[in-house]
Amino acid sequence: MGTITINGKKVQFTNEKNLLTIIRKAGIEVPTLCYQPELSIFGACRLCTVEDDRGRCFASCSEEPRDGMVIYTHTERLRKHRKLIIELLLAAHCRDCTTCDKHGKCTLQKLAYQHGINTVRFDNHRETMPVDFSSPSIVRDPNKCILCGNCVRVCSEIQGIGVLGFTHRGTEANVSPAFNRELAATNCVSCGQCRVVCPTGALTIRHNMTEVWNALGDKNTRVVAQIAPAVRVAVSEAFGLPKGENSMGKIVAALHRMGFDEVYDTTYTADLTIMEESAEFLDRVANGGKLPLLTSCCPAWVKFVENEFPEFKPNISTCRSPQQMFSAILKEYYRDEANAKGKKTVVVSIMPCTAKKMEAERPDSYTFGEKDTDVVLTTHELIRMIDAHGVNFETMPSETCDMPFGIGSGGGVIFGASGGVTEAVLRRLVDGHDVATLETIAECGVRGDGIKEFSVPYNGIDVKICVASGLANARTVLESVKSGEKEYHFIEIMACPGGCVMGGGQPTDGTKVQRAQTRTSGLYAADGDMAIKKSNENPLMDVFYNGPLAAKAHDLLHTHKH
Repeated sequence: MGTITINGKKVQFTNEKNLLTIIRKAGIEVPTLCYQPELSIFGACRLCTVEDDRGRCFASCSEEPRDGMVIYTHTERLRKHRKLIIELLLAAHCRDCTTCDKHGKCTLQKLAYQHGINTVRFDNHRETMPVDFSSPSIVRDPNKCILCGNCVRVCSEIQGIGVLGFTHRGTEANVSPAFNRELAATNCVSCGQCRVVCPTGALTIRHNMTEVWNALGDKNTRVVAQIAPAVRVAVSEAFGLPKGENSMGKIVAALHRMGFDEVYDTTYTADLTIMEESAEFLDRVANGGKLPLLTSCCPAWVKFVENEFPEFKPNISTCRSPQQMFSAILKEYYRDEANAKGKKTVVVSIMPCTAKKMEAERPDSYTFGEKDTDVVLTTHELIRMIDAHGVNFETMPSETCDMPFGIGSGGGVIFGASGGVTEAVLRRLVDGHDVATLETIAECGVRGDGIKEFSVPYNGIDVKICVASGLANARTVLESVKSGEKEYHFIEIMACPGGCVMGGGQPTDGTKVQRAQTRTSGLYAADGDMAIKKSNENPLMDVFYNGPLAAKAHDLLHTHKH
């Protein structure tokens, strides 16, 4: 333990890794553009520069704290220093702020306002570069890049892919894929984590809101929505409600007001995923099938395996993701003229994930030659559409999902958190559904971040399970299996650290830790409120296993891509 004097007040510290962390814990906000706590220190923007009692200035993000330091964070000298840096960044920046996707949420714009920068004295001599629209998920505008390096580090350090990097030097420096290729021509998996850490509009979500507005305005079109579990715990914070609050009922009501004909919960097909995936797992164990079984719910993870570890393709579950299952079911349901009633059906999927946009475009996401998911909206886009429609979300009454696909289980709800798929599978496989049994499953090691390994006894076998989130962790897991160092029966991977609650299409307000904690807690609280805890206890499962769709279940719920 040591003591640092910050702006005349003594502040104690213990094992904080840098001075900036201590300053912020003291309740003092020092501006940054390139600092992300979970990433390596880069020190590019220099906005976090502070001054000591000897007049020495240094970046607080890279300064190791020492006992007895005397620090000043907002001297006149530092204010001039920060203001000049921001002005220089703006001088080399596309300033079409009013039409920028990050308008109102841009960190650079916020800092310019805070520091009273009303004019920029310097001309922008940077060459205007083309905007990359090649990806179905992410738009890259190099003209708005400020070279903070956040996207480079998150893609390399957290996701272990390294699609983006620095090119050229000096005033010609740029961030782009190797050889300035388009994102679609790289190993990008569309996870959107680069967009999450980008402080400006250089990396943004590829929007599809206009397509949905057009469909809603067509009287001959039936617009059907499905809402993923993680969306319900992220929308509330955008409308002044408690962070992590389950706002599913309000979302359903808002969509009905906006003109959606039917609104469903993707937890229904999450339950179907559990039914099919657990059956597939048991079949592989019993008949010597390819193990470990790899989950297939996350499209970024599936694409990562295809790109980086093609030898593991046969290990991927043949189950479609809950999104694609639901879209295939809805399209099949409305092929019946009695249900279609002369209208065209457009399926809109509302997801926390930018990679879902990519998944919807994949050839194996078509059934009988027809595209299943017509449009994918992220949580971010949903919030903008609710706002644009003038819906008072805060006072909106709750409404339930429509039938005949409006019931899901608690096991389906927790799909949005890392480990949720595995926990739902374990609930399905055990006989009991009392509180003690469910608590035992929850405490077996399935919950939490990072890489989790544990064994569960089942029918005389110790089933070895691995759960991980973040593709750098996924690489570690697969390399250990490939080398023979580790042996598992079942592996669940979510591309985004923490799972879908931290997807690339979610709101980015607040710290990463706070977002992950409140949203994950919100999902588990929603699970606690559900009367049905296990997927196999969902009464609508009979629609497939004993009902009119039973004969087509395999075609609708599985893919043959591998």
